[in-house]
Amino acid sequence: MATYLCGLLAWRSTWRTSLMALTVVACSPLAAADASWPARPITLIIPFAAGGGTDSIARQIGKHLSDRLGQPVIVDNRGGAGGAIGAAAVAKAAPDGYTLLFATSTFATNAAIEPKLPFDPATDFAPVAMIGRGPLLVVASQGLGVKRLADLGPAAKAKPGGLDFCSAGNGSINHLAGEMFRQKTGMEMTHVPFKGSAPALVDLLAGRVDLFFATVPTIQSHLVGGKLTPLAVTSASRSPLFPDLPTLAEAGVPGMEVSTWWGVLAPAKTPAALVEALNEAVNQAAATEPVKERLLQEGADLVSLTPAGFGDELRKELALWREVASRPGMQLR
Repeated sequence: MATYLCGLLAWRSTWRTSLMALTVVACSPLAAADASWPARPITLIIPFAAGGGTDSIARQIGKHLSDRLGQPVIVDNRGGAGGAIGAAAVAKAAPDGYTLLFATSTFATNAAIEPKLPFDPATDFAPVAMIGRGPLLVVASQGLGVKRLADLGPAAKAKPGGLDFCSAGNGSINHLAGEMFRQKTGMEMTHVPFKGSAPALVDLLAGRVDLFFATVPTIQSHLVGGKLTPLAVTSASRSPLFPDLPTLAEAGVPGMEVSTWWGVLAPAKTPAALVEALNEAVNQAAATEPVKERLLQEGADLVSLTPAGFGDELRKELALWREVASRPGMQLR
């Protein structure tokens, strides 16, 4: 009898343990999704040309997603129109979890200045996950002769036509950050758009333009040897990569906080269970080396948001940049 009771108790313990394990698995986002998903390769569209920091991060995210989901993740670069071509492809794709957009802050800034996009940025996408945020650096050409942000006001008054600032193109984060700075300070400034950050940087180094509101990976290697003069960071607090560089608020421009960000979007009406499963997979990929280290090296703060949390942030971004774009003096050329 004792042997029988011990066996019964052992069986009940094993049954309970198995039941608990099954419950955990059944409650996971991946299990809650369609049992057959993913059954084929997933396409991750990058709305920019191949090469550069964004492309590299997206490819690393894609590799980790492939390892976790057990299906190839095909990276598809579809650049052009400020990212609108790639975004439109995702907006029109089937909402089945097989087509995703690797979005950046340009998704919101470009939408702010383009009234006739082939999609609605607020309703045609399902936010999946935001993986990181990073500051911009306000950088001056050496020839401008300024040392601090406070020197820009006198420099603008002394130069006929004021200062000019370069960007990666109309609607880029560099463009709208410069416009916001102009609006906050009242300085006379002219926007000079380029077809990408690389040619903009060439003219900044040559002294043909005065300022650049640049992302950290674009500008970081050019800050050694006095080639350029960093003046401030656009984040709310100082960057660990540049601890001696003041924030804009510390430098005399309060109320201006700007960051670039990276995230993943799916087509609208993608089932909530698939979005949750993708959120879990993307967040885990972003927290894994070398993605984590790459983001930190670029001055970014790691972010792990729910789909709803990312949606809230995206709405704030769209509202912010639409307000900037609607103010008098907005320059598009």
